[in-house]
Amino acid sequence: MKKYIYILTAACLLTACNDWLREFPPTTKTLEDAFVVGEDAVAMTTGCYSPLMYEQNDTYYPEWYIGDIMSDDALKGGGSIADGGQYYELDNFKINSDNNFIWSYYKAQYLGIQRCNLALRVVDDIPADGVLTDAMRTRLKGEIHFLRGFYYFRLVRIFGKVPKVDFVVENSEQWIQPRANVADLWEFVVSDFKKAEEWLPKKSEYAPEDLGRATQGVAQAMLLKSYLNLHDYPNAEIYGKRVIDSREYTLVADYESQFMLDGENGAESIFEIQYNYEGFGDYGWGKSSGNFTGILTRSRNPEYGNGWGFNHPTQNLYDEFENGDPRRDFSIWQLPAGVSPSPSEVYLGNAYLNRKTMWINPDGTFTKLAHQSRCPLNIKQIRYADVLLMYAEACVETGNTSEAEWALEEVRARARAMTSDPTTMLPQFPNYGITDLKTAIRHERRCELAMEGHRWFDLLRWGTAKETMDAYRESESPEVQAEMSVFQARKHELLPIPVYEMDRNKWTEQNPGY
Repeated sequence: MKKYIYILTAACLLTACNDWLREFPPTTKTLEDAFVVGEDAVAMTTGCYSPLMYEQNDTYYPEWYIGDIMSDDALKGGGSIADGGQYYELDNFKINSDNNFIWSYYKAQYLGIQRCNLALRVVDDIPADGVLTDAMRTRLKGEIHFLRGFYYFRLVRIFGKVPKVDFVVENSEQWIQPRANVADLWEFVVSDFKKAEEWLPKKSEYAPEDLGRATQGVAQAMLLKSYLNLHDYPNAEIYGKRVIDSREYTLVADYESQFMLDGENGAESIFEIQYNYEGFGDYGWGKSSGNFTGILTRSRNPEYGNGWGFNHPTQNLYDEFENGDPRRDFSIWQLPAGVSPSPSEVYLGNAYLNRKTMWINPDGTFTKLAHQSRCPLNIKQIRYADVLLMYAEACVETGNTSEAEWALEEVRARARAMTSDPTTMLPQFPNYGITDLKTAIRHERRCELAMEGHRWFDLLRWGTAKETMDAYRESESPEVQAEMSVFQARKHELLPIPVYEMDRNKWTEQNPGY
């Protein structure tokens, strides 16, 4: 799918790539005139994926700035405290509603939603032909519903109440919408994912060139994740079991290979945001087929990546790993022994970096990027290990402890097999000092999925953000403590609605505390 996902379709023109909306003169063709053959339907659906890959317009805004650095897993990093002020606000709970990161992220989700709404409006009216068979039309509708649900899933868990727009916005007056209730938004998300589950093929039913498109399995995985966020554990268990019983996915033996180019869209992959090395532009929305995350998270040392040094894993995360856990060194990168970091490579006393996103070759070398925007490494969204641990989490809550222990052991067994002494390292639950099954699963999620952008959202889902972040702050260095504000419960669980959106809609109700 990498070679298809970046097509600049007419959907982009009709939904305004460089601004929210664009009004057209009366002579402009209608949507029905613009999409008339099956290839249009395929290209339009492909265009619905593109906003997932956007990482830069007004600022760099990949989601790990929330999932990693707002949590106890990572510090902002960069060249100094002043480098990336909008991320400093996130890292230290000093967030303002005029934060450019928040505004860019918010806009990108609605660009995706607008494309999905446009596609759903016209796809049923395009006549069938050699490309658009009945089966293909059904699949495309499943992809579109999945993507719209995914964009709204992102919005509701970060901002809470946001507008629910299920129609094509064609003028600036239509953009003025009320904020929908959180319960209604979750119902909308679940509805879209259920339609996707019904209409999408399995991963094994796609042609190789279409790997990366939404599948029945990712719809089920997102239903599992949605129901966990809703604390509806029986339904979460059901959908986790469906993914497992499909036998479409398996844990790969070589954990590290998943974060190399050759391991992309592999047996453990359920959904990845697709990127390519080739680019036909550099900066802005949709102007490069590569990601910025590679350069953002590489070492600032010219010999070891020549990057910008953001997203430093914390000592707290480093210490979470058990002795001998190979996943620690596959997740947290350090300069080679004997090489001292320069001052610009150290952020508040910390020189660790996120190895999973740096595009390291199997021999440990770094390929030079032709441009900062052209790292080809996919961004992992859901792996099978993630599903197993979410399933275990649901099973604990429903009292199905035997299944929870089985799923937990599946993940630990893979890590254990990579150790130097699998007979003694990473023992089965409860023989490694953790006797509470829920605690063991949460520990395993932190280690298995370290630096993949999940930690902050896990803390919110578990309701432990306040106690975790307070304890983390107390454990950090005086340098970090001097910058970090105290986490405020019932405020910092959500980000503020961007002030620009507040002004546009003339809303008077901001998220609590902002």
